[in-house]
Amino acid sequence: MTDAPRDATADSRPREDAMSVLYVDPASRPDPTRGGNGNGNGRCHVRVVYRSTAGAIHLSWPAERLREAVDDPGGLVWVDIEDPETQTTGVPEAILRDVFQFHPLAVEDALKETHVPKVDDWGDHLYLAFHSIEYETSTGHIKLHELDVFLGKNYLVTYHTEPLAFLEQDRRNLERDLTNRMRHGVDYLLYHFLDLAVADYLPVIEHLDSAIDDAQEEVFQSPTPATLQEIFRVKRSVLKLHRVIAPEREVLNRLARDSYDPINEDHRVYFRDVYDHLVRVHDLTESLRDLVSGALDTYLSAISNRTNDTMRTLTLVTVMFLPMSFLAGFFGMNFFGETLAFKAELPRRLIFFATCLVMAASFLGQWYWARKKGWI
Repeated sequence: MTDAPRDATADSRPREDAMSVLYVDPASRPDPTRGGNGNGNGRCHVRVVYRSTAGAIHLSWPAERLREAVDDPGGLVWVDIEDPETQTTGVPEAILRDVFQFHPLAVEDALKETHVPKVDDWGDHLYLAFHSIEYETSTGHIKLHELDVFLGKNYLVTYHTEPLAFLEQDRRNLERDLTNRMRHGVDYLLYHFLDLAVADYLPVIEHLDSAIDDAQEEVFQSPTPATLQEIFRVKRSVLKLHRVIAPEREVLNRLARDSYDPINEDHRVYFRDVYDHLVRVHDLTESLRDLVSGALDTYLSAISNRTNDTMRTLTLVTVMFLPMSFLAGFFGMNFFGETLAFKAELPRRLIFFATCLVMAASFLGQWYWARKKGWI
């Protein structure tokens, strides 16, 4: 799984050049919970947490000594790489390919964004692509954050292009419990990451469910074209969520059932627990899809009923005016001229008022009949 041997001098110099710009004091990193894209200054940030064989935890292990930590057979290393400008810095590739000597295909998959969630077995290490989800309250859309993971016997490498809140949360948990957090192995640490990522799906589902409820209420009260746009927005978000969760469920199922060298046999049950959580989330997304489809059908039915009501009203008005149109056309409506050329003198004024009375009576009679039928 490694490249052909390189010249020692040629291999060491780029590694030292990369390490000289990798490490940034963790205190200078922004808080990902405050929002924003990237880390603010466009530079690559690498943070190394190292638990030595003796059990000592180093939260800010120097990046230039990363090889020393990885070569410690009894130690555990977590390397977190955040690079908002992957295509220009080249730092993640230098670490993944030169320091850890991962296969070029695995490195290429990690550096390529919008990857489908998956797990690849490279023998001595695993490559995972996973996603976390963020709900943007300002726009109502969901945003996917890809997390690429390399898991070995004594190391865990996480790569992402944006700050991930659940990684920071687990780092804070680690700082509060230095004794026990990493002593179970890096595969147990990966379990914590995936569990927190899946837990973040539930608030997003609650937001989408609330948006569907609001759309349904608007459909019953006063549906507008904006209501249809909102329904389709929620539908796109639900489908986007479903397209991510479905393959992630397969990833966790493989981690829980298949045998991999970097994963302790006793720790499979933890991945099974995350898998069960994700199955419940998947079921909730299926319910959301049904609710969205129901809301769309209800909207179309409401608009169709509104159109039918309008057409019925216009038809009733037309029918009500038919007798008046007939009488007006039959008599010519000229009672005081010479149109009615009878030899005998006729009471023209009386005929005029009688005709008006008949017209009004026919209109009111049809209105009363339609109202009695419940048409108006």
